[in-house]
Amino acid sequence: MEETNFKNFEIKEKLPNATPVIILGVISIITCCFYGIGAILGGIGIYLANKDTKLYKENPDLYSNYNNIKTGKVLCIIGVILGVLFLAYLIWFINVVGMDALQDPELMEERMREFFGQ
Repeated sequence: MEETNFKNFEIKEKLPNATPVIILGVISIITCCFYGIGAILGGIGIYLANKDTKLYKENPDLYSNYNNIKTGKVLCIIGVILGVLFLAYLIWFINVVGMDALQDPELMEERMREFFGQ
């Protein structure tokens, strides 16, 4: 009967923030159009991902789920970019239409017609 050598079998730990980084990345993409919430959540996720990346690079043989950190970081970056683009669009729209027109639909329609030259 063949003996199994269990001495070489290592149990690797999981990085502590891998799951929260993925969750924050997905939520940041979902909430990218909620006035900057997506960008904030994505920023927090990037911070946690960088923290775990540093931990992984100190001892790569100890951890097993580094791919989750990379995936979550990409999701967070996408969420931050989408959130910033939406905020830029919102600022542009308020500059074009004006703050007073946001509460008056008729005035908003008039200003949009002026902007598009109709």
